[in-house]
Amino acid sequence: MSNDEVTYGSYLKIGELLSLQQCRSIDPDTGQPEHDETLFIIIHQVYELWFKQVIHELDELCRHLDADAPSRGVHQLKRVLKILKTLVSQLDVLETMTPLEFASFRPFLESASGFQSSQFRELELLLGQFDTAHLDLIDHEPDARRRLERRLREPTIWDAFVRYLARAGFDIPEEVIERDVTLPHVPSPEVQATLVEIYRFHPALLEICELLTDFDEGFMEWRYRHVMMVQRTIGTKHGTGGSDGAAYLRTTIMQPAFPDLWAIRTSF
Repeated sequence: MSNDEVTYGSYLKIGELLSLQQCRSIDPDTGQPEHDETLFIIIHQVYELWFKQVIHELDELCRHLDADAPSRGVHQLKRVLKILKTLVSQLDVLETMTPLEFASFRPFLESASGFQSSQFRELELLLGQFDTAHLDLIDHEPDARRRLERRLREPTIWDAFVRYLARAGFDIPEEVIERDVTLPHVPSPEVQATLVEIYRFHPALLEICELLTDFDEGFMEWRYRHVMMVQRTIGTKHGTGGSDGAAYLRTTIMQPAFPDLWAIRTSF
């Protein structure tokens, strides 16, 4: 086998991948890190990889909607739903770590915090749930901040969907189509009336609406499980990096990204 031949290890860069789990809690006497820090690092690195894939799939969904081919986006939504289930199940693994075990290496995290995840903030932008105050958390990553600032000026998934509906001849108000994408979504009775029509007479689009609802529910489930994991691990303490920990995270649950899809549930 020649040195430049592609192998499993070289294609996936396994050597580089396995070198990225660099613990900080090194005991000066033994030279060994706290045992559970490795798990903590791996779980969060895997999360970042899945966030990358979810963003990749949702961008493709938006491209299909922009190209007036919503049925092709069904595949992306179904894949993302499977990934969300994986994200939730990873919390089961993280919850095998007790508060005492987390406390053994927590001081070594210093100012590092999950609040600084630029990819999660990017995902929030795609959903129209981003708080612009969080941009300041990404100041240490200029490239990431520029990416978020660009995303902030781009349409969300819901914008892409309702704009497709307008092009397809459905009654979507102009103020919805031309809304300021840097502001949160505002539920629209006119959009909701169109969605009721879709549910009654357009089964192909109904499937997309239900998949978007599934995604919204799955994302809220992940937020709920995440806040309970944090509360289980650190209780009411402040989070790493001085964040409000579970107290803040509780304010983010039960906030749907697609409120119009939930509002119509009483219409049938």
